[in-house]
Amino acid sequence: MPAARGDGMRGLAVFISDIRNCKSKEAEIKRINKELANIRSKFKGDKTLDGYQKKKYVCKLLFIFLLGHDIDFGHMEAVNLLSSNKYTEKQIGYLFISVLVNTNSDLIRLIIQSIKNDLTSRNPVHVNLALQCIANIGSKDMAESFSTDIPRLLVSGETIDVVKQSAALCLLRLFRTHPEIIPSGEWTSRIIHLLNDQHMGVVTAASSLIEALVKRSPDEYKGCVSLAVSRLSRIVTSSYTDLQDYTYYFVPAPWLSVKLLRLLQNYPPPEDPGVRGRLNECLETILNKAQEPPKSKKVQHSNAKNAVLFEAISLIIHSDSEPNLLVRACNQLGQFLSHRETNLRYLALESMCLLATSEFSHEAVKKHQETVINALKTERDVSVRQRAVDLLYAMCDRSNAEEIVQEMLNYLETADYSIREEMVLKVAILAEKYATDYSWYVDVILNLIRIAGDHVSEEVWYRVIQIVVNREDVQGYAAKTVFEALQAPACHENMVKVGGYILGEFGNLIAGDSRSSPSVQFRLLHSKYHLCSVATRALLLSTYIKFVNLFPEIKTQIQDVFRQDSNIRSADAELQQRASEYLKLSVVASTDVLATVLEEMPPFPERDSSILAILKKKKPGRVVEPLDVPAGKEGAPAPTPPTISAPTAQQQNGQTDLLVDVLGDIYTASQSQSGSATTNVGSIGASLGGKTANSLTQNNLISAPILEPVDNLKKLVFKNNGVLFENDLLQIGVKAEYRVNLGRMTLFYGNKTAFPMLGFTPSIHCGSDLAPKLSVQVKPVDSTVEAGAQAQQLVNIECIEDFIEYPNLVVTFLYNNVQQKLNLKLPVTINKFFEASDMNGETFFARWKNLGGAQQETQRIFKATQPMDTSATGSKLSGFGMHLLKGIDPNPDNFVCAAILHTRSQQIGCLLRLEPNKQAQMYRLTIRASKESVSKQTSELLGDSF
Repeated sequence: MPAARGDGMRGLAVFISDIRNCKSKEAEIKRINKELANIRSKFKGDKTLDGYQKKKYVCKLLFIFLLGHDIDFGHMEAVNLLSSNKYTEKQIGYLFISVLVNTNSDLIRLIIQSIKNDLTSRNPVHVNLALQCIANIGSKDMAESFSTDIPRLLVSGETIDVVKQSAALCLLRLFRTHPEIIPSGEWTSRIIHLLNDQHMGVVTAASSLIEALVKRSPDEYKGCVSLAVSRLSRIVTSSYTDLQDYTYYFVPAPWLSVKLLRLLQNYPPPEDPGVRGRLNECLETILNKAQEPPKSKKVQHSNAKNAVLFEAISLIIHSDSEPNLLVRACNQLGQFLSHRETNLRYLALESMCLLATSEFSHEAVKKHQETVINALKTERDVSVRQRAVDLLYAMCDRSNAEEIVQEMLNYLETADYSIREEMVLKVAILAEKYATDYSWYVDVILNLIRIAGDHVSEEVWYRVIQIVVNREDVQGYAAKTVFEALQAPACHENMVKVGGYILGEFGNLIAGDSRSSPSVQFRLLHSKYHLCSVATRALLLSTYIKFVNLFPEIKTQIQDVFRQDSNIRSADAELQQRASEYLKLSVVASTDVLATVLEEMPPFPERDSSILAILKKKKPGRVVEPLDVPAGKEGAPAPTPPTISAPTAQQQNGQTDLLVDVLGDIYTASQSQSGSATTNVGSIGASLGGKTANSLTQNNLISAPILEPVDNLKKLVFKNNGVLFENDLLQIGVKAEYRVNLGRMTLFYGNKTAFPMLGFTPSIHCGSDLAPKLSVQVKPVDSTVEAGAQAQQLVNIECIEDFIEYPNLVVTFLYNNVQQKLNLKLPVTINKFFEASDMNGETFFARWKNLGGAQQETQRIFKATQPMDTSATGSKLSGFGMHLLKGIDPNPDNFVCAAILHTRSQQIGCLLRLEPNKQAQMYRLTIRASKESVSKQTSELLGDSF
């Protein structure tokens, strides 16, 4: 309340001073309670309080409320202040009403009457105070009460300019919360003609109002187009001296120009030749002025000029009808691609993505290909690199497809994890769309899997298989290429899937070469078998039975694999069933029957590829399809790829989105903590939510909410991806996957600051008790993490025995010449090495009974700490790594689960039963395992999570 001294309210100034001088919270509360008692007694006992005294006490109440204390009296005194003719008293009354009066209060009628009186006042100050109060409260009662008064005030010839301006903004506020209250018909034309008003402030406010109304009723307000063009023309052709009061750093009315250009983007190009010509002249003039030497070196001048320029270019792109303007816009944007300002480079790349889709400007955009590729390699801001990827994707056609795809593949090896999955989709789409030689397409997809296998969705490798199956001319090449790729020491599981399918179908095409004989193919595939997930093993078993048909000479070796206990007696029902059935089929079926059952897959039915749909769903509103350039411009047309897409299990169940953000859990974590999505440029899962690139410069740092490491450690027991730690300097993310007793974890260290982190040294240690039970191998990282950059560290883990302790993560670095040190626990727990085990009720309770020994069971009863939601509890148990067995327990409210813990030397069965008592809000958790320590540790991990 700094105005208190100037207004002579010495008592208020003394009270504020007393509060500031309080040494403790208790002293502050004591002083406030004393003041509240004094004010209450004054309001109740003294009937002769004048306006000044009421204002002073109401101000004190406002200050107390702003300190966070509830105020339950003084409202009537504030309402009485509204009838005062003194500005300061009326102002404080309105301020109190705007902040403290509930919209359901009985006082609302009195307030509305006072506001009506002020709206008809001859004093414009009083009218403006009333309008501000209406806008601040913005309730439905206010909207209904003043739905005719405010429009009448807005269009009246007697209303002065400053009141018109306030009326337009007040009406806009009410429209945004209650659109139905804006009258139509008689008011429409008069509101539109506010664009012709002599006062620029009125025109600026009216432009915002009209744009909002246009979005609701474009046909009703289409008369605004010619007036907007006329007003824009007057601004653009004027000098900064003509509009001196509305000139910002030598740019005439830049914000009004932006509003008018944005308003015009709600309509197609004007049909009237005169209006259209005038608009084109305006756009030409804006482009010409952008080329002029700057009139000031201050950043405000360039910001204002560029704001108008980029909005003009947006309108040119929106109209997409003037080739000359489109090419000029492209050339203008090309100059910004090498600008020192990160935001300008970002906006230029974003706008050029749209220009690349126009047949008029596509070739002009392609001229900047080398600059964009260079930006991809050298940009420090991840959001700008993302836009460079988008632009390369948009400018791609048959003439440059191979070069662009190769550059994107090259960049993919070092690309930020936050954009790899999207890049994989784009490369796959371009390779298929512009493939003239399908051997090149196969090479591209296999390279994708090799470089970024974790980010290749099922839809991508499904697609390459579909195309290979449907094209005989590429089948032999695909078999040979995938066979060579499988020989790499470190082979991604997606490569094993593709290799298993293609060799199972077409391995006979390369079997004549001794280097890829049937036995060599089989041994190569089977060498990957034990490292793969259950789903991939099931696919390989199908490949093996195909080999029995293709290569009878290795039938015995394959049957031996089917007979192995790990297959025919597998805890996984799918593997067990396949091994049993395939073994029986290979034994009893004749050669003819076997050939019939296991014949080649028929061509897939032609359907549209769903990869583009997935990309659009992943980035709604941001995906720009590459332009189809007519073949006549570039020679003979390319062969059309088969548009095929076999429905997956997820699609058949209605779940068509197979892709998840690589670190989507990290974003979710940030959102759940803060209540809204927080964008951290340069940090893990970086994204940009607006039209400017938030480069991490010294004065432009966006800080994420600080997340508590302990809470995150508990959350990461139930998921493999997420944020482990975050503060204002550093964000540490985790992405992990586990197979049997082996694990692979990637740690992401995101520097959120404007300074490099020097001597950056993350190390992982296992205590003396943990070291013999858990093997951890860590790859080093660079000692410097640049500002806004991200370092990645790979950790390989092996479970030797069951364990209790967590590995320790210690991170040290020098930030701004100050040594920093973090001690964290790494989220590696025994459940990470669980393999979910499916079984029927009979099997479950038989095993449950067998594990009934006193040393094998751990039971605990505890109070529910979270709402007892059945779906959430089931999801948490599944995320814990156990198989949720539904419909098995006699009590349908109970949860039963099964899993197998894999260590280096043994497999430990683990069964769970969770019994909720919703009436008592209690749980009983029972864990049975073939080893006592496993049941105890599993119980400890789960005990306080429900």
